[in-house]
Formats: sequence, C-alpha cells, structure tokens
Amino acid sequence: MDYKRARLIYNPTSGREEMKRRLPDILQRLEMGGIETSCHATTGEGDATRAATEAIERGFDMIIAAGGDGTLYEIINGMAEQEYRPPLGILPLGTTNDFARALGIPKHWEYACDLIIQQYTRMMDVGKANDRYFINIAGGGSLTELTYEVPSKLKTMIGQLAYYMKGLEKMVRLRPTELLIQGNGFAPIHEEIMLFLICNSNSVGGFERLAPEASLDDGLFDVIVLRKCNLPEFIRIASMALRGEHLNDPHVIHFRTDQMTVTTPDYVQINLDGEYGGNLPGAFQVLPAHLPIIVDESGHSSYN
Repeated sequence: MDYKRARLIYNPTSGREEMKRRLPDILQRLEMGGIETSCHATTGEGDATRAATEAIERGFDMIIAAGGDGTLYEIINGMAEQEYRPPLGILPLGTTNDFARALGIPKHWEYACDLIIQQYTRMMDVGKANDRYFINIAGGGSLTELTYEVPSKLKTMIGQLAYYMKGLEKMVRLRPTELLIQGNGFAPIHEEIMLFLICNSNSVGGFERLAPEASLDDGLFDVIVLRKCNLPEFIRIASMALRGEHLNDPHVIHFRTDQMTVTTPDYVQINLDGEYGGNLPGAFQVLPAHLPIIVDESGHSSYN
C-alpha cells in the first residue's frame, strides 16, 4: 500500500468534544485506508492557521480539518498564501458545518473518513477579503455582526438556535448602513442597506437556498444586498430566503462578480465564514481554482 502522510488539525472543544472521543477510531480508519496521520490539537485563536502553514512547510501530502466552520476558516488562512497547497480533507465535527454541507460531505465521521481515503479532489475557489481569506461567505452590516457575538459555550450547547436567539435580540437595534459597493460587472450601489453577503457557496447559516446558483468553482461570487427595510419586511424576506424565493424581492439586489470593494462612512465589521474579519473598507476578490478539496467523486450530496 502506498501510504500518504496527513496532518490532522482538530479543535478538541468543537461539537460537544465529539472529536476527542472519536480520535482513536478516526486515526485507525485512516491508517487502514493508507493514510498515515499525525495530529495537532488547537490551543486557541489563530493556532490552526499556524499549524496548517507548518504542515505545508513540513511536506505533508494532505491536511485534514476536523471541527466546525471556525476551524476550517483558520486552516484555509494558513494554506491560501502558500505556494504549494496540498489537498484538504474535511471531518465536519463542529457545531456549524455550512461548508461541509455545501459540498455534501457526510456528517458521520466514518463516511467522511472514507471520502478522505478515496482522495478525490476538486479545485475550489477561495475568497480574499483585504489580507484574509474565506471559503464560504463574507458579509457586513448590522445584522451580520450577530454570528460572532454568540458566546462559544452557548453555541456548542444549543447550536443553530443560538444564532436565532441572538438574531431576535439584535433586531431591536436593526439599523441600515450607508455603503458604496463597486466592482466588475455591475452598476455601483450607493444607498442605505441592512447587510451584504458575498457567497462562494450556496449553504450559509442554515439557509441552503440563500444563493441557489452559487458554485464553489465558477470563479465568481454571488452577492446579495438587502436594502433598507423595516422589521416586518425583514422577517418576510428572511422567511422567503428559507424557501429560496427572495431574489426577486425589490429590497434584494443580486449580482455576480469576481471582484468588488465596499466602503462606508460608518464603523462596520466584516464577517468571514462566521468569524470576525476586521472592518470596512473591504476589497474582495475570487482566487479561482485555488485549493484542492477532497469531495465525493459521485457528486452526490450526502450530508445528513
């Protein structure tokens, strides 16, 4: 058997600590499949980024991200600027696994391991936001701030529900922001908006039809801008978004681009894959076919 050397970077606290319990089984399954795996348990913010960069410097054939979207975000930031970028496998064992869902990577660790053993890769686009990177979504506006305000303990305990609870609390101070959005292939937008979302995939925050046509390998972002609206209008549009029927609403602007800038006279934070990503102004661009990610060769979505 031709063994491959993999570096498994995992968050020991993610997903109710399931990863810690599963680790011996995961290592054994990968080993039996010809993947010799060593581990790095993350110790705090930014650690997974450093571990991914170090794994590349040490010549590993593959990196495996085990945890949720936050762990994956950090690992991508450690890989994106390297000249050599080995295939990335994903074990979706976090509280939120939007990106794994978008790729149809199975939630059950056995099946996710088997996918990594098969080593079928697809070249995926990566988004760049100023000097950081994201794989799933970038956003800004008063509403997007809620995702990283959720305390991590609360997030682990009640998962997605924590986002909605925090969201309801936030809506009381829902306020529009003056933005100027410019870029390739669309007319400049200069008005008061509630939020903007730059989607690389179609699965965002549990909304699987937010950007129904978004593709991870088309070299384009799908951008959704929500114009100024009141609370009842917002709730109506959010319920339409759950069904994928929001794109024709007059409050919603939708376009595709490979590059855009967003400026504002206000203080607006940027959200990258659910994590704090600095503040506006922001320059966003697609890095096409930038990262080899291990996926299901059949193309079937089997996330359950």
